[in-house]
Amino acid sequence: MMKKKILITRRWPESVETELSKHFDVTVNKSDTPLNTMQLQSALKNYDAILPTVTDKLDKHVFEGIDSSDVQTRIIGNYGVGFSHIDLDCAKQLGITVTNTPDVLSECTADIAIMLMLMTARRGGEGEREFRSGNWSGWRPTHMIGQKVSGSTLGIIGFGRIGKETAKRALGFGMKIKVYNRSKIDDKTLNAFNAAQVSTLKELAVSSDFVSLHCPGGTENTNLIDQAFLDAMKPSGYLINTARGEVVDEEALVFALNNNLIAGAGLDVYCNEPNVNASLLQFDNVVLLPHLGSASQATREAMGLRVLENITHFFNKEAVPDRVC
Repeated sequence: MMKKKILITRRWPESVETELSKHFDVTVNKSDTPLNTMQLQSALKNYDAILPTVTDKLDKHVFEGIDSSDVQTRIIGNYGVGFSHIDLDCAKQLGITVTNTPDVLSECTADIAIMLMLMTARRGGEGEREFRSGNWSGWRPTHMIGQKVSGSTLGIIGFGRIGKETAKRALGFGMKIKVYNRSKIDDKTLNAFNAAQVSTLKELAVSSDFVSLHCPGGTENTNLIDQAFLDAMKPSGYLINTARGEVVDEEALVFALNNNLIAGAGLDVYCNEPNVNASLLQFDNVVLLPHLGSASQATREAMGLRVLENITHFFNKEAVPDRVC
């Protein structure tokens, strides 16, 4: 039987590419740069499966003008848990299944969220820059005073897998956990994390020392963190984003930082990646990471193997574990 034709849109860990090649006729985008609209449209017409990443914008413009009779792709196996970069309605209309990779990156992303909390509150990025530049003049009692993390209140927006993993780590710092989630969380789950659910975003903002974002991206959450939310935060509060860039109104964040409405921010994701709002670069109290949430060898391999599992089940006409549409 002829192997199904698979396109990997970016370079994956070599071990995963090798494993995929055992089962499928694999083409890899060896340039490792995001594919443009025309390239993605061509892929829909020439491959049985497309395996994209967050950098591949499979929006309505990619699907526009493509008739279902022209489409060879039957499954889009997304390499990542978030899928707001894929127009699910358009995919569904063309009869294309879409999958993602939940579970496997939750712990790794939660680690980054905690790291950003520590770096912002204890001024880790700022301190390292001073040290490397040769400007450190030695220890002194008033030098680079930060804020204590232990015992503070962590507000979590979105209490899915990553939100829960972040809460689990925060408990190790003796943090108090508050949660905003669009659906009601059962008491058993809240009690397991010694957490309290609040009913409004404003309530979370005014009562949290740190606000960590773990909600999905996409239209419904675009600019969820807006000027009103930032105005409501404590002047000593920190915003942490390891979710999706579009969840935060970056212009509102810049305004809040310029006017000392919040103490700082830690960001791993941005609205227009890989382009970053230049205004964010000027703030010493902002820690900026290059989208490292899932960037551990074990996690990136597990993500790829999860995609392999999904597309294998699909082509074997078996139930697909991580189907999102």
